[in-house]
Amino acid sequence: MAEGMREYEDMPPLGPIFWLSVGWIVFILICAVSADLLPLPEVDRMDWANQAAPPGAKGEISVLQPGCKKITVRHIFGCDTIGRDIFTRLIFGARVSLAVGIMTPLMGLAIGGFLGLLAGFYRGWLESVIVAAMDVILAFPALVLLLAITFLLGPSLRNIIVALGFLTIPAFARVARAKTLAFSEREFVQAARMLGRGDIAILFFEILPNIIMPMVVYGLFLISFMIVAEGTLSFLGLGPPAPTPSWGGMIAEGKEVLDEAPHVSLFPAMILFVTVLSFNLVGDTLRGIIDPRRSQL
Repeated sequence: MAEGMREYEDMPPLGPIFWLSVGWIVFILICAVSADLLPLPEVDRMDWANQAAPPGAKGEISVLQPGCKKITVRHIFGCDTIGRDIFTRLIFGARVSLAVGIMTPLMGLAIGGFLGLLAGFYRGWLESVIVAAMDVILAFPALVLLLAITFLLGPSLRNIIVALGFLTIPAFARVARAKTLAFSEREFVQAARMLGRGDIAILFFEILPNIIMPMVVYGLFLISFMIVAEGTLSFLGLGPPAPTPSWGGMIAEGKEVLDEAPHVSLFPAMILFVTVLSFNLVGDTLRGIIDPRRSQL
């Protein structure tokens, strides 16, 4: 295992773009996790006097603090078309986007990675069955399959995660299989066999540690793709049902007032863009580390 991991030891220095991206991701995660503890207006409290109010508008609304009823607050990012605070909904919407973005690759990594590991290690009929099953899933139009699953199961957060996670399984299976094929004949694996170690020990203690990093890096790119996919579904009305806020749903809510109040869609779109860009930049940097042939940030 030590010999197989040696190629990742000489890591180049990580640039400021990488750390800025990591900082933004950490900031969004902290906001999403601690949203209930922050002194924010209620996520669904409607301020009818400030419908589509511009950024900086003042309003008298309830806040999520024990003992507080109504206080005057400033809408930092303004209000949406029915007077709900955009900043609050952005923070609570981060929970939906990050839950979909993180849980779906984890599902694909666990199931697809395991199947790819088995296919690349045992080969033969097991590899043929797994590869054929993955090809069947890939052959079906992803958007049609996604819309069908969401339509049949209903537009809930859990169903969206299951549908998107199912679609990530073939990609992870292919990555895991390709990497397993490359490592299964390496010297440290042959040495483990000569020492009498069983297949399970070789799979999980010799091969898996060497293929997990490429799959994690690939998962970072999938996180950004899944955040966009959830935003697209929410924009089409197939995301989590109201009143659950999501970035895609917030963008869709402002499409009718783009001329009069562009901030209603602009701020969610900006947060979505920066978050997706950050995951892509982190993934690209880590990919450059494990594959020196690629450029590094």
